[in-house]
Amino acid sequence: MSAVKQLGYLVFEVSNLAAWREFGTKVLGLEVVDEREEAGFSLRMDSYPQRFFIEQGSADDLAAIGWEVDGPAKLEQIAERLREAGHEVVEGTAEHASRRNVEALIRFNDPAGNPVEVFFGPKLPNEPFVSTVVEGGFVADEQGFGHVVVVSKDDAAHEEFYATMFGLKLSDYIRCEYFGHKIDVTFMHANARHHSLAFGGGQLKRIHHFMVQAKTMDEVGRCYDRFLFSGGKVHQTLGRHPNDKMFSFYGYTPSGFHFEFGAGAIEITEGWQSVTHGKVSEWGHHPPQLLTKAYRREKEARDDKG
Repeated sequence: MSAVKQLGYLVFEVSNLAAWREFGTKVLGLEVVDEREEAGFSLRMDSYPQRFFIEQGSADDLAAIGWEVDGPAKLEQIAERLREAGHEVVEGTAEHASRRNVEALIRFNDPAGNPVEVFFGPKLPNEPFVSTVVEGGFVADEQGFGHVVVVSKDDAAHEEFYATMFGLKLSDYIRCEYFGHKIDVTFMHANARHHSLAFGGGQLKRIHHFMVQAKTMDEVGRCYDRFLFSGGKVHQTLGRHPNDKMFSFYGYTPSGFHFEFGAGAIEITEGWQSVTHGKVSEWGHHPPQLLTKAYRREKEARDDKG
């Protein structure tokens, strides 16, 4: 069975291009490329031509997930497998492929209705990527840009779809209560990255968050500072996850969904055994508003004693 090579790109439809430009370059440390005047721009982070397409629109949500395969034969095999299973597959036009900087692609929806593209032949630029903000660069290239967490209407059907159609393998699950919310998330991998895709129900948009991975813990701290001083709203404070061991924080993008900036994740190795984790984090990753409430309670207790 053919398997996808990596998570190649995400497409976002956003209402505020200027805010995304500021966020993408000055907070995340990515490079603006392929500017399309009022239509949008792309963001580069490694040897690939781009990893994010930022397109003008009102949705402020995920517009497509792009997966890479090795060549036209594997692309056709996936297309045939999808059609045989009853999924509508649309062949990308030459114009669409050119806009994505790839040789060819197909389009379809996953079981939750998330728009998906599969492509081959990214047109790699000659110039190396150099971030003026994240000096050490990112863990990307052959592992893909990072990961994405999307909505699922039926977790079992979603897992079966990506395993059967793409050859993704299960990494693990996280199932727990988290500050009064039920967490039930499935994590799947395509290569050495612990997970390129995760999904679960109860999300307001198609996307919950995307993650980019720096090479050192210090880069995470610097990004945390940049985000705070930019006026960004933190979603979850610094912490470490139990499954991929990622040290990271979460914030709100200009479109209202979340991003994760991390470092230090473990990689999938031969003989990997999936497990179910009963907590979201080893430590940290606290919602800031709860910390504010805790501080107020402590202050009130001190005032009462004083």
